[in-house]
Amino acid sequence: MVSMAVSKTSKTKVHFIDKGTKVDKRYYRETLLQNWLLPDIRQLCGEEFVFQQDGTPSHHAKLMVEFLQQNVPNFIEPSVWPPNSPDINPVNYAVWAALQQDV
Repeated sequence: MVSMAVSKTSKTKVHFIDKGTKVDKRYYRETLLQNWLLPDIRQLCGEEFVFQQDGTPSHHAKLMVEFLQQNVPNFIEPSVWPPNSPDINPVNYAVWAALQQDV
């Protein structure tokens, strides 16, 4: 499993999640967001960025949404996310490029 953020101008590092790790709302908030993604995004964009997630269950948790409302300047809430579609997920393309490079 991998996690990363993509914008119109750049992308964060690809963060590989150890096999067998349960990505629940706590792991997602404390490890992925606080330690990896948000610091990476702030390094690339400063404080002016829009943050949107996909439909993964841990992204919908009430505490997760509240955390992001308080800690991200422009957070797009789940009620306005597009439906799940592999065709609109730019992370898939970036992940394949990173995997090809590693291989």
